[in-house]
Amino acid sequence: MQIFNWTKLQNGSDIRGIALEGVPNEKVNLTPEIATILGKSFVSWLVQKVNKPAAELTIAIGRDSRLSGPTLMQAVMEGIASVGATVYDFEMASTPAMFMSTITPGFDCDGAIMLTASHLPFNRNGLKFFTAKGGLQKQDITDILTLAQSNYFQPASSPGKITKHDFISVYANQFVKKIRESVNHPDNFDEPLTGLKIVVDAGNGAGGFYVDKVLKPLGADTTGSQFLEPDGTFPNHVPNPEDKQAMQSVCQAVIEHQADFGIIFDTDVDRSAAVDQVGKELNRNRLIALISAIVLKEHPGSTIVTDSITSDGLTQFIEQDLKGIHHRFKRGYKNVIDESIRLTEAGHESWLAIETSGTWSFERKLLSG
Repeated sequence: MQIFNWTKLQNGSDIRGIALEGVPNEKVNLTPEIATILGKSFVSWLVQKVNKPAAELTIAIGRDSRLSGPTLMQAVMEGIASVGATVYDFEMASTPAMFMSTITPGFDCDGAIMLTASHLPFNRNGLKFFTAKGGLQKQDITDILTLAQSNYFQPASSPGKITKHDFISVYANQFVKKIRESVNHPDNFDEPLTGLKIVVDAGNGAGGFYVDKVLKPLGADTTGSQFLEPDGTFPNHVPNPEDKQAMQSVCQAVIEHQADFGIIFDTDVDRSAAVDQVGKELNRNRLIALISAIVLKEHPGSTIVTDSITSDGLTQFIEQDLKGIHHRFKRGYKNVIDESIRLTEAGHESWLAIETSGTWSFERKLLSG
């Protein structure tokens, strides 16, 4: 193998690269060969972190709808299995689901990987890594890439098994169960969303499952939902809640179908924005305000951690109207989540960490998009 610059794959606390040809002046640097090595590297890193031999590790892997996903995912799984770890193949999944696989009874995976490049162009892809403690830190990614650069891995005498699991159904059912219990509707416990029309725009990413596996079982009318089929060419609009064309599309769908509410996801379903019944966007500061109102009703006085670019008006709403605490912190989803955890552990209850982009986390173990 020729000398390869592994550091170019690091993007903060994720790995991202160019996976497909077809864009001028962009050379592929995330190949199946590279992906296989990264799978081995994650196993080596995880062995040190959880103090278990590779043969006792279980690692889950999922992907979004990108065209390069199936090939790269197979390569990563082969790398993981070659050094002895067990692999759970979740096929199409979401970033929050991959984290939840590490703390869901019956799975309790030692680690998890999501293949995604979020909202980036179709030719990009990447890897997000998780343990039961959450997403990895920037230094962890550096360490994994250092292991990859050495490319010194002992093949297992008995390769790990790769087995398929329908985890997205398990994950979706967690939502359904939690919503039923939380709403506790006196007359319609199983379908508390009956009478509500909710439009979902998945942008041809991985979030289409919300319609059939979450909203319909809860009784919602999802007429007008669009772009639910995974398609890595993203033929309708960029799967990005911050994109103007994407937001215009879901707003129009809400108006056209006279829906009560609309929601739009990014490719890997860890970011979202909402639309009210008159087609008005509920994203960025408005989305934070909406979710903060819900959280502070259940947890009065809680600290809401956001990134640094939120508005002064949001601070006034959280602190004066809702009687909560607004704590601005460094940009980056991992930064705000870690700060929320730090505050809670220090005795300052923080139930919500949220970025202006729409990435958010409830408490420490309820990662959502």
